[in-house]
Amino acid sequence: MQNLIEKERSSEQLLDGKLLKVYRDRVLLPDGQEGLREWIDHPGASAVVPLFPDGSTLLVRQFRYPAKSVFLEVPAGKLDKPGEDPAEAAARELEEETGWRAASFTKLGALFPCLGYSNEIIHLYLAEDLTEVGAQHLEQGEFVELASTSFDNALKLVREGGIVDMKSALALLYARYHLDQRGAST
Repeated sequence: MQNLIEKERSSEQLLDGKLLKVYRDRVLLPDGQEGLREWIDHPGASAVVPLFPDGSTLLVRQFRYPAKSVFLEVPAGKLDKPGEDPAEAAARELEEETGWRAASFTKLGALFPCLGYSNEIIHLYLAEDLTEVGAQHLEQGEFVELASTSFDNALKLVREGGIVDMKSALALLYARYHLDQRGAST
């Protein structure tokens, strides 16, 4: 097997945004040639599938500006500071976006949604033993509607194209797999 590693020769920051930083790097390719790589530095995120004892889940509807559309998603949000525990971020986002708190979080996995141009990693969790703690506590400029549905219907929406957000689709599928392995019914 040949060496596949590309080595950074230089890096230029093109954008220093509130959320994202964009870079253009010169790299040494495995064949000795030089190449350019443009990539986005992202702090990472957590996404959570809340699961109630009756087999229902709680999703959110949110307008996503880049796609100019409203999407149905699992509660999620970025890691707020370097080194933040992704499980703590999942708990925070669940409570902020839904007004519910979970006593139990199970790590389902972690994925790179756009590894061709970003280092973003999204940590996926299943939240159980839920307690309502009050109203949503959304950040300024954040607008989210709650959508309760059965877990099985959420999976049907994934299969039929009603949930097209990658993190949400995979979080729901990973949750289904986890529940099947555990022998739980929903």
